[in-house]
Amino acid sequence: PAEDQPARKRGRPKRSGQNVITPLKLLESAEEQFAERGFYGVTTRQVAEAAGCDDSLIYYHFTNKRGLFEAVLERRSPIINEVRRLSLRAYAEANAGRVTVKGAIAAYLNPMFDLSESGDRGWKNYYSMVAQIDNTSWGGELIHRFFDPAVYELISVIKLALPETPDRELYWAYNFLAGSMMIALAEAGRVEELSFGLCQASNLPEVRHR
Repeated sequence: PAEDQPARKRGRPKRSGQNVITPLKLLESAEEQFAERGFYGVTTRQVAEAAGCDDSLIYYHFTNKRGLFEAVLERRSPIINEVRRLSLRAYAEANAGRVTVKGAIAAYLNPMFDLSESGDRGWKNYYSMVAQIDNTSWGGELIHRFFDPAVYELISVIKLALPETPDRELYWAYNFLAGSMMIALAEAGRVEELSFGLCQASNLPEVRHR
């Protein structure tokens, strides 16, 4: 993105009271800030201030803002890929010969809802970040890098239910699924306004049921 900042030529920051700030603390701060205001609406200084340190630590650990953003995405991706993979395989094994598209999609989505409802606010922030970049050219490259293994796992299970369906149609179908999935997981408020309050985006059990 045009907002990428060049790497600063800095070594390890001098030891001080801020050396107790770990990279994890910076990632958590960045996750919250990016979720709320997006990549372009956040500065490294704002992330550092929220974490209680100088932004030199960001440049030391992550090179620049883009590096920080990518590290935030990367941190949770192995977890979400693994839980989806295990869920899909468990579903396929338990339903050998009677796999359905609905069942496969539920096995793919339910682990993500479980994480969002786990009490770790970071997952809601994480999903909001992914939703914001999902339809950008540079964000698409990151999503491809971090999340495609689970998508291919889903497609392989759906093929068990639809063996005659061309791959092209399955990928188009996933494209539409991914859009609605991320809007739901980001708990965007559009549905409240559209339904005059009849629907609540934050009501994940209701979203999951649908």
